Amino acid sequence: MLVLGIESSCDETGLALVRDGRLADHVLASQADIHALFGGVVPELASREHLRFIGGLYDILMERQGLGAGELDAVAVARGPGLLGCLLVGMAFAKGLCLGCGARLVGVNHLHAHLLAAGIGHRLEFPALGLLVSGGHTNIYHMASPVEITQLGRTLDDAAGEAFDKCGKVLGLAYPGGRLLDALARRGRADAAMFPRPYLDNDNLDFSFSGLKTAASLYAAAHFAPDAWPRPLESVDSAPEALCDMCASFNLAVVETLEAKVERALDRYPAVRNLIVAGGVAANSLLRSRMHDLMRRRGGQVAMPEPSLCTDNAAMIAHAGYLVHAHGLESRLDLEAIPRGRAIPDDFVRA
Repeated sequence: MLVLGIESSCDETGLALVRDGRLADHVLASQADIHALFGGVVPELASREHLRFIGGLYDILMERQGLGAGELDAVAVARGPGLLGCLLVGMAFAKGLCLGCGARLVGVNHLHAHLLAAGIGHRLEFPALGLLVSGGHTNIYHMASPVEITQLGRTLDDAAGEAFDKCGKVLGLAYPGGRLLDALARRGRADAAMFPRPYLDNDNLDFSFSGLKTAASLYAAAHFAPDAWPRPLESVDSAPEALCDMCASFNLAVVETLEAKVERALDRYPAVRNLIVAGGVAANSLLRSRMHDLMRRRGGQVAMPEPSLCTDNAAMIAHAGYLVHAHGLESRLDLEAIPRGRAIPDDFVRA
């Protein structure tokens, strides 16, 4: 089975091919340099860039593999959540391909695809708990199978990745700030008392990082002069020790909060011995280490995508589409794109 995956939910235009469950090839066009000028993603610009890139990327991918459109069995496309204009570009391209070549359409939940990306090149064991940690979402799921995924907890305000990026912006780090903050943290010494562990004084599995972001902003304003280092800071080499220590402390606060909620979820599902951690923040070195330690203590195992597959990519969309189609499911051609803030319906039909 040959599945083409299309990712256009935010600012990465990606296409990938999965053949019989194995990644065959993928291409990606990043818009990071454009949006760095504005300190964040500009939706209208992102949509236009997707439209500019998507056709050429498809031609490159298919030519590189020596394939024609008629050889595609299914086209998987990210249907949401994401920026609506961006999603519509990918959705229109996918539907056009399906109408033109007769391939099946599979609308993929972008969040579920992040979790299932841990299975690219590996075998996932179910049931599992899934922790998704990205710029827009910090969610916990119960995963009975690749197509039976139930949300247990979610972000109430700022997600962990958003808190990282906003803290990086306050500190004058080059966009996107979260990645550089992690690098600075590896050079610093964490003070466990510097920042609170937010939203743990409860019995639920939801997350809230807005208070931690505010605490970091207040600490930076009180302890660092505006000209304490060049802004935007682009290299860890020119960072003062005090900045590295703050980043390490902030990083520890986020990771320990995630760890506490995951352990709470594992306590509620004692039969589950498998944990999947995914999303952009899953590339964070401390988070990866602490999650491995957690599951080792509990006698279980953790699966994570390779760091290169943690951020938005088409390989995860193609892989998720393959798994859905392998379960005998597909989407109708009247499939709708779902922007962030709306629940994605379970509206697959039997193939």
